[in-house]
Amino acid sequence: MNITILGETRMGYPQKTRTLQLFLIFIVITSFSLTIRTIYSFARRRYGITLGPTCTPKKHVVFLKTHKTASSTVLNILYRYGESRNLTFALPMHDHLGYPQRFRAEFVRDFATNRDKEHHIICNHMRFNLPEVRRVMPNGSFYFSIVRNPVRLAESSFAYYHSVSPAFKRAASLDEFVSHADSYYRSQELNSHYTRNLMWFDFGYDSNAMAVPGFNVSTALGELERTFDLILVAEHFDESMVLLREALCWELEDVVYFKLNARSGASVSSLNATAADRVRAWNRLDWELYRHFNASFWQRVATYGHQRMQQDLGRLRELRRRLTATCLQGGAPVEGERVTNKALRPYNSGDAKILGYILRANLSRNVRELCQRMVLPERYHLHHLQKKQSPLPPVTPRAGGQRWKIPLEARRS
Repeated sequence: MNITILGETRMGYPQKTRTLQLFLIFIVITSFSLTIRTIYSFARRRYGITLGPTCTPKKHVVFLKTHKTASSTVLNILYRYGESRNLTFALPMHDHLGYPQRFRAEFVRDFATNRDKEHHIICNHMRFNLPEVRRVMPNGSFYFSIVRNPVRLAESSFAYYHSVSPAFKRAASLDEFVSHADSYYRSQELNSHYTRNLMWFDFGYDSNAMAVPGFNVSTALGELERTFDLILVAEHFDESMVLLREALCWELEDVVYFKLNARSGASVSSLNATAADRVRAWNRLDWELYRHFNASFWQRVATYGHQRMQQDLGRLRELRRRLTATCLQGGAPVEGERVTNKALRPYNSGDAKILGYILRANLSRNVRELCQRMVLPERYHLHHLQKKQSPLPPVTPRAGGQRWKIPLEARRS
């Protein structure tokens, strides 16, 4: 009610009181909301407690699959997630996306004939080239990759690529190669990229950039920081999976895994301290890359919270243990030659002897389907997706697709 006094119009007391009441209610609600968010943030960080969905699962994902970094295991996770939800992969024509050439959109199967096709996941080997990746993947896609200690990576690369790299062929051992690397290495030679700064090369840079006038490694690392939402670390794979699960807003069972493309112990050799120092010096750019993202990885772990990380690691490992008991005969990987099912037998490369898995007999159909997907070698999984995806028109993702759910017996605690 408005009251007129001496020609002036003033607000009546009832309306003024209501305004004050509304203002006080607003203050109370705001304070309560801030308190709830503070308590929830503390509970989530300290105890791993969640109060229901707080994010939307990401379905547009770019994974730069680096070489010899446990990336085949990550690839299997992405294949399983995407296929079970009818997502569309940006698949290669054959086995890789034009590698070792820098990636071009035309390397994607069907891109030239259907440029408007929506792709959800790109994850096969490529040499990174951001502008071309953006031609394939939509804005807002989640970018991630994985790095590994260059000493361990070099030892693995020597075993895998000894037969295809002339520089490696000239040396009887990795120790001998790094002792005389300048004599053995020729930058213009076929497959020379496998022998020096392989991760740096995969990220799209020049393996010999240190010799380029004006080159600044910090500038390149800054570019990668701005491009990639998350960089995993192979030596801490379980922690990496926990961080990836949170970043993608997936379920823990979506990132459970069995190691793929791993070598038998007999084909793994160790280096002495002197040789390891030489490997780091020869792969200086990879070393800088690894140090940088290893540091940012542990900063991210600290933000996640130590106690919460330990709880989620325990849950992930228990789930893997139960799946191992459910799926695997003998509960462990075996020499590849012992895998009698040809569709599950791993492919050996160079001097590396790859481990494989034998599934338990008498599994139910749904459980066998899940177990097979978890141990399916990379090239067979890719060919399966190519056959499944290419003959069909683009599929709109829908809820309730074929999900390979974790068996009930593996879920029970």
